[in-house]
Amino acid sequence: MNNTSETYTIAFYNIENLFDIENDPLTNDDDFLPTSVKRWTPKRYKNKLRKLGSVISQIGEENTSEAPVIVGLAEVENKTVLSDLVRSKNLIEESYSYVHYDSSDERGIDVALLYKSDVFKVENSETFSVYLQNEFGVQDFTRDILLVQGKLHNENINIIVNHWSSRREGENETEHKRIAAANVVNSIIKMLKNEDTNAKVIVMGDFNDNPNNNSIAIIEKESSLYNPFKTVWSREKGSLNHDFQWNFFDQILFSTNFFDTSNSNLSFDKANVYNSKFLTQYHGKYKGQPFRTYVGKKYKGGYSDHFPIYIQLKSSS
Repeated sequence: MNNTSETYTIAFYNIENLFDIENDPLTNDDDFLPTSVKRWTPKRYKNKLRKLGSVISQIGEENTSEAPVIVGLAEVENKTVLSDLVRSKNLIEESYSYVHYDSSDERGIDVALLYKSDVFKVENSETFSVYLQNEFGVQDFTRDILLVQGKLHNENINIIVNHWSSRREGENETEHKRIAAANVVNSIIKMLKNEDTNAKVIVMGDFNDNPNNNSIAIIEKESSLYNPFKTVWSREKGSLNHDFQWNFFDQILFSTNFFDTSNSNLSFDKANVYNSKFLTQYHGKYKGQPFRTYVGKKYKGGYSDHFPIYIQLKSSS
């Protein structure tokens, strides 16, 4: 029996508009074409893939030499970009597989899950829609919620990946949309617990709300989830910066049975934001903020407007 415990990193990263350079008539991708104002060229696309790959391979590196076993992603256009990402220079040796479904989101962006298939065995995946209406009673399409079920270190794990509606029209004006998504997450967890009362659940995503907002409180309370990012968030630390304020829209919550070491091979170890210096603007008034690919239509050549976040689980055997 080997007593060395393994550390598994589970991450989430909003990778800011990962579009390919092809025109898809079914999505609103017109900003991201070689001929658009943003001039989204093959060279820029390849550069972004290379950069994202270097980030993903290093998340959690402070405590383990292994790249994350599971990475939830937001803002991917389609399977092509995922295939290009996992085969890009800095990720090809990590042998990631992915789960992705096209949703009806108006911007044509979806969530997805990368995973190391030799460590995490996927057994089932499906998506759930969040039904929204605008003020005229017309359906308002948003990203679907992705459920991936599988085995990690011989334990059944359920991962729910989210990218909730943005605050673009105002935080209060759009809050009902995020609460609608929270209710869908609760119904998924209820279903999982009906099948297995001790279901292990990890809920990750860009919630477009902070740890202290109502939508997060709703899933935390009703589904008995623990949110480690409540204590990671501070005035100097967040996953994205808006008007010089740190927000923590990206979070990973999980069921409290990850604390029960007597009943589990996997237990929660730590949570953090991966904000290594190379991911930040290194000078000027935005120093320390995420180094983005674009600011408006201006190409900056950075990574994303969000930092990745992660939790680490330790195996007990």
